[in-house]
Amino acid sequence: MSDASHPETRPETQPAPQPEMQPEMRTSARLRDDADFRRYWLARIASLTGSLITAVAMPVLIYRMTGSPFLTALTTTLEALPYLLIGLFAGALGDRWDRKRVMVRADLVNVVLIGSVPVAWWLGVLTVPHVLVSALLVQAFFTFFDGANFGALPVLVGRDRVGEANAAIWGFGGVLDLLVPATVGLALAVVHPADLLVVDALSYVASALAVRAIIRPLSSPREHAKPLSTTVLLADVAEGVRFLWRHPGVRSMTLIGMLQSIGGAGFMALVVVWCDRVLGIGTSGWRFGLLFSVWGIGGILASVVMPRLLRRTTPAALTLAAIPVSALAGLGVALARHWAVVTALMVVWGLAYQLVIIATLTYRQQETPEHLLSRVNTAGRMLSWGVGWTLGSLVAGALAEQVGARAAMVVLVSFVSAAAAFAWLSPLRGHATVRSEALG
Repeated sequence: MSDASHPETRPETQPAPQPEMQPEMRTSARLRDDADFRRYWLARIASLTGSLITAVAMPVLIYRMTGSPFLTALTTTLEALPYLLIGLFAGALGDRWDRKRVMVRADLVNVVLIGSVPVAWWLGVLTVPHVLVSALLVQAFFTFFDGANFGALPVLVGRDRVGEANAAIWGFGGVLDLLVPATVGLALAVVHPADLLVVDALSYVASALAVRAIIRPLSSPREHAKPLSTTVLLADVAEGVRFLWRHPGVRSMTLIGMLQSIGGAGFMALVVVWCDRVLGIGTSGWRFGLLFSVWGIGGILASVVMPRLLRRTTPAALTLAAIPVSALAGLGVALARHWAVVTALMVVWGLAYQLVIIATLTYRQQETPEHLLSRVNTAGRMLSWGVGWTLGSLVAGALAEQVGARAAMVVLVSFVSAAAAFAWLSPLRGHATVRSEALG
């Protein structure tokens, strides 16, 4: 029996009844046969494509404008900082507001924000503060999108198919990880990085249109919710955090994610400088793009094996198995000196790292009551990604200025080893053979 069933691990407010699964989902043998899931999948893939382009182009843009390792690393920090600042509130509002409407409006605002960078470049008025502020605001609105999205997926597909749905999204995301950065690396040899951000702006348009086309509701009715006020909002936030912290499995998964994110952020914050100064392959060209892309091979493999693994084991057991592999492969990447060795090790690291991510996300979505889905998952992401990614990237940038990119990367990636040690000492071991009560 899951610890979530014990009184001491539940929030004080009793869960609302789960929304009934739609008839289309009951009769659909495969997720891909469900039109609404295809629309949702298309929205996520469009957004991921644009985000991957920006993840490569934005740090290169800042590096070429400034030559500063710290400011380059700061672009990675800004990816997660909004989660740290407003994630809890975005999640609480995502459980109150219409989730589809929040997702569409956040996408449309980001069209304008990310599109302002290439426009300013074309007009000859682009500055470093403009790029950094735009990056911060884009992620702030994405935080609201993500808060709604966390609650939307289990409502759309049903809890028993959350793992399969996450694998479908992350799987094609792995293909994009493989293809997009390599393409961007080649494009950067002839196209200015600011110009490439146009594609990200268009991806937000595509995402908004696809989400808007979803027919089934992504939220359950909230007729009995108290009127929104500052006091009520803070109480909603506290209820979500309380559930997360009192549930031993959800709490452990969140802390594991935070420690792994510190290592991942350290790598991403330094990878442009590291490729240039340590590996000697520059900041464009096929080797630069390939190094970014091979992570996607691991993502593809993770998506292929994930549904099969979840039929045989639990997300908790899978996390315990994958996190030590992630730790060893990550250290191997940081210590290697030749780009070909790094490339091979990153396939293994990408597989293990993304298995942990999908497993932790699936576990939280399966264990959390529907009326808490957005705030609990956003709180979990705030701690695991917001805190971990922000801390890892900030420390990486500052440390690289003092001891160099390679030594700083080794220090930061070592946090994944701390995640592995914590996982095997945590209450998660007691949850490894227990399936969520939400699945029956």
